[in-house]
Amino acid sequence: MAQDAKPRVQEYPTCPKGRSCDRDAGKNVNIESMYRFLVVLSLVMSFWAQSSAAQVLTVSTVTRPPFSMVEDGVDTGFSIDLLRELADRLNWQIQINRVEGFSDMLSMVATKQADMAIANISITSAREAIMDYSQPIFEAGLQIMVPSDKLRSPSLWRALLSRDLLIAIAVSFILLIGGGMLMWLFERRSQPYFDRPVKDAWFPSFWWALNLVVNGGFEERVPQSVFGRLFGVFLVISSLFVVSLFVAKITSVMTVEAINGSVNSVNDLYGQRVGTIKGSTAAGFLDRREIDFNGYDGLEPLLADFEAGQIEAVVFDAPVLSYYASHQGKNVASMAGSVFLRENYGMIFPTGSPLVEDANQALLAIREDGTYDTIYRKWFGAKR
Repeated sequence: MAQDAKPRVQEYPTCPKGRSCDRDAGKNVNIESMYRFLVVLSLVMSFWAQSSAAQVLTVSTVTRPPFSMVEDGVDTGFSIDLLRELADRLNWQIQINRVEGFSDMLSMVATKQADMAIANISITSAREAIMDYSQPIFEAGLQIMVPSDKLRSPSLWRALLSRDLLIAIAVSFILLIGGGMLMWLFERRSQPYFDRPVKDAWFPSFWWALNLVVNGGFEERVPQSVFGRLFGVFLVISSLFVVSLFVAKITSVMTVEAINGSVNSVNDLYGQRVGTIKGSTAAGFLDRREIDFNGYDGLEPLLADFEAGQIEAVVFDAPVLSYYASHQGKNVASMAGSVFLRENYGMIFPTGSPLVEDANQALLAIREDGTYDTIYRKWFGAKR
């Protein structure tokens, strides 16, 4: 048995002391395990960083100048500029999906086909029930837009130049000249005032008839002949009706002009051909006020009918209508009255989206450092 122990010791020629050899082997195992752990951790961190850096968000939007539109093949607008600023700060990569209808944009978010949506989206309780809003990104409201030629107040000068009143004035002059010349015919041999040739008599005769209608005539020029006196009485009595009709004509012309004139408030919309977009906050407002309106699927067909004269007033978001009136609809459309039904716009996300908190924090930072004001001035000028 003692002889067998010696060759067993020689089985470890490189480790004359077995205890020392076991300690080195343990160290090798620990180093290898740590190396594998570091490799796995590095791969996980690398994957997480790449997935974070490559986060691509699908953003649904709809054309609503000046908030979201396409110019020279590039998506632009107030909301798009704000979105790009958020993406830069939050390391988002965005893919903009422009849809035709406003309801299509909302539906894509509600069904989680899009990660978020941005345009001129009013914050309402009904939408909040099925989606999550960001903090407000814009303060707006509704306003009325009418054709430029109807945005005017009743004017006496325009009433005097109206076709109906000019005709009435012309007829009155003809009657006065005719009545004066008829009186000249009756009185030319009875009193010196009318004793003059026909070529010189027309203005004095017209002047006599005009003063008869306005002032009741001249006492020193009372008709002397029988026919002259009868005709004078007839002129005095009929002048009462002539003056009354003339005043009534002016009043009626100004009244018609006021009725057919501009729409200056919501109360003026009754009886007008009003248009707005289906499902919008403007449509809901008109429904509540029981104002009849034509609902359109989009902004383009609405404005097309407005330009064609099919509708007399448009009720919609004030910034959108104001931008149209100052650009594409310049000299065609004008804003009427003041902004009403104040509302805020926001970005929308699917319910429970983890993006909302990050977006809200970034929005606060954008407002605090003045970036928001810079974007606002670019599209709307200085805040009023």
